[in-house]
Amino acid sequence: MSFAANQYATPVRAEQRMPAFVSRRMDEHYVTRVQQLLGGEHLHIWKPAAADAIMLAGNDYLCISGQRALLAAQARALTLNQSGMLMSSVFLQEGSSQHRLEAKLAAFMGAEDGVLAQSGWAANVGLLQTIAEPGVPVYLDMLAHASLWEGVQSAQAVGVPFLHNDAAHLARQVDKHGPGVIVVDALYSTNGSIAPLHAVVEIAERSGSILIVDESHSLGTHGPGGAGLVAEMGLSERVHFRTASLAKAFAGRAGFLTCSSHFKGYFLSASRPAIFSSCLLEHELAWFDAALDFIAAADDRRAALHRTARCVREGLRDLGYNVDDGTEQIIALEAGPEPKTLVLRKALETRGIYGAVFCAPATAKNRSLVRLTLNAGLDEGQVERLLEACADMRSEVDLDGWSSTRRSRRLTLV
Repeated sequence: MSFAANQYATPVRAEQRMPAFVSRRMDEHYVTRVQQLLGGEHLHIWKPAAADAIMLAGNDYLCISGQRALLAAQARALTLNQSGMLMSSVFLQEGSSQHRLEAKLAAFMGAEDGVLAQSGWAANVGLLQTIAEPGVPVYLDMLAHASLWEGVQSAQAVGVPFLHNDAAHLARQVDKHGPGVIVVDALYSTNGSIAPLHAVVEIAERSGSILIVDESHSLGTHGPGGAGLVAEMGLSERVHFRTASLAKAFAGRAGFLTCSSHFKGYFLSASRPAIFSSCLLEHELAWFDAALDFIAAADDRRAALHRTARCVREGLRDLGYNVDDGTEQIIALEAGPEPKTLVLRKALETRGIYGAVFCAPATAKNRSLVRLTLNAGLDEGQVERLLEACADMRSEVDLDGWSSTRRSRRLTLV
């Protein structure tokens, strides 16, 4: 066939020529999971939200994303054409805008120094790459963020899980495998529980292990001026490293880790995410600089957030929902198997409530849930609407048949 005759033939897309091992994995998602298990519906595709919908899927805990002063600071950096240089952070010179902000954030958290990264993921993966190595045991809470598990794999270290918030089990694992790196979240992103940091610190010190605490969901919302739970508990000098995503209370897109100035120089030469990612731009730095000042003075918003969390948790508990795994602004409605969680998600959206669906690999296979992320801007009327919706849908979602409900009953009997 000539080129002229063939030029308008329907092309065979590269995706249609993928090898069997890729097609099999895609079929497991689209055929086995979406079509067969969920009847053709996708867990994460919600209906369009009405104007008065209550949005509980975002992480802007203190509602700062629309603050005029912060937007103005970012706009000034853009209009003054302060774009900065697109290059790796490794090449930044002392006195740069990014280094000044790193010092300011470190002082805010009570640390000697710190490093800004492209994301919380990059901070966690990069940190574990630089301190762990093949054969080193890394002890991770079973609910530790996926980026921390990814960091262990990247370092080719030995991941050793321990039961969630179970310091006794952690101690047994350390006794068995020896000193290494202990990794916990200060506040866990799936259920709003707080780590037993005092006990974890004691285990780390007694065993000679390094301790990493991820403060992504507690930085800005907890501690003096929002400095985090490590600071609140007086443990800043006893925790080796703290990391955080700044895409939560800081409402931007970056990550941060605390460290010594000596370690910082090493990190920037050893962490692959740091070496091979671009530095932050001037308007991004301007946002975080202004956000830090705002958050440090936002005690009223932190108080409002904690009041709302207590009120919602108490209301849900009275309605029969098992929310006792956590205490803070992240609330898990754990239906269990994915089909039950799909029913829950649809029941909520029908009533104008929009949360975030968590399922495998973010949770164990049959412990999927809808996460309700509260914020400081929720008013009494919205809280009342949320609780009324949860009361109204109990039989519709088969609350009595949820795995979390059955688990609560077993604990009550014990």
